[in-house]
Amino acid sequence: MDTLKQLEAHSLYILREAYKDFKNLCMLWSIGKDSTVLLWLARKAFFGHVPLPLVHIDTHYKIPEMIEYRDKLARELKLNMIYGENIEALKSKQTFPEGNIDRISCCKSLKSEALKHTLSGEWARHKLNHETGLYEVDQNKESYTGVIVGVRADEEGSRSKERYFSARDNSNEWDVADQPPEFWDQFKTDFSPGTHVRIHPLLDWTELNIWEYIDRENIPITSLYFDRGEGKRYRSLGCFPCTNSVDSKAKNVKEIIEELKSGKFANIAERSGRAQDKEDGGGLETLRRDGYM
Repeated sequence: MDTLKQLEAHSLYILREAYKDFKNLCMLWSIGKDSTVLLWLARKAFFGHVPLPLVHIDTHYKIPEMIEYRDKLARELKLNMIYGENIEALKSKQTFPEGNIDRISCCKSLKSEALKHTLSGEWARHKLNHETGLYEVDQNKESYTGVIVGVRADEEGSRSKERYFSARDNSNEWDVADQPPEFWDQFKTDFSPGTHVRIHPLLDWTELNIWEYIDRENIPITSLYFDRGEGKRYRSLGCFPCTNSVDSKAKNVKEIIEELKSGKFANIAERSGRAQDKEDGGGLETLRRDGYM
């Protein structure tokens, strides 16, 4: 069995275990390459159907093509698509750069807080109506206590400390030092009431694995990852005030794969274009301990 088949089989196993053991389960879809591969794996795990709501946290600062891609794919695949937002912070301009606050505070407000309250059902969620093609207020107020997330251990330092099944407390806070061992695919899935669990089926995948899988499965991906004639492309996607492109002439998936194999980015972090990482001391651990994705 080749590497991609092994990774795929392991991820499918984790997805099915999560679905079996957790009620009120959802999957985060950031619209990037990793979470889109995760979406494809979920379709495989459940025979073409995704039996989970997909949740996107909309900061209203995403690159417009990202939202267009999200809605196009959600309509084509008939996904149970939901988005959440921190509407009060947006109304009061407690954002970067309009509100004269730093990037970390903006991330906590528009992402961490929005995620926490969207998952809990305390804030209004919006759900795609496939009959009208529009988003409507989601009447379901139940909390999501299990969340499937497309993080990879190799992407940045704090993610390498995760487990496949990673517990947060009822405030979404992560105690990095208190995590169960996971030997021989024996996962802890029995947590005390009030625990919020994040499930990471892509933890062992690399950036190269992701692109090879996209190529093998012919997964549609947003064109922001490709050079569109300017010698620039995005390697990691986020909010436009805090996300920079990288120098690259890769115009398609195969060219990205060749670029990665050549070692061009061997000494350049995948998230080097994400400005908030630098303000968090070069990593995301401060944000992620407080519930950031």
